[in-house]
Amino acid sequence: MSDRRLVTATAALAFVGVGITAYLTYAHYADASIACPTDGCETVRNSSYALLGMLPVALLGLGAYLLILGWLFLPRDYSRPAVFATALAGLAFSTYLLAVQAIEIGAFCTWCLASDVVITVIAALSALAFWTWQADRSGNRGHGP
Repeated sequence: MSDRRLVTATAALAFVGVGITAYLTYAHYADASIACPTDGCETVRNSSYALLGMLPVALLGLGAYLLILGWLFLPRDYSRPAVFATALAGLAFSTYLLAVQAIEIGAFCTWCLASDVVITVIAALSALAFWTWQADRSGNRGHGP
């Protein structure tokens, strides 16, 4: 996949992530019900794990997706490592939250799961973009890191 397509796909997915997390953040602050096919979304939102300190976890996700979008506007030498690092951090936190839903809460939020998929694909794309960038920099185009 070309670098331009990687960036475009990453940006498109980050916009999807912004939409998901903005909706969940709005629902938190407006104290509105979350449109969800199960009661899992409300169960997760009402758990003690929905907040990190005073901040809703959805707001942290929104910040991460906006940060990824912002990084994409930087030159490649800065954006590739920054997007990759942010995506990995987001993936790690999403994995933790998925485990919390499964083990501690016993319910799953459909919107959260959608965000988990989005950050997973962004992490994969950013890893590919990072690896390609590294190969280009070292002159090993396509021959490993």
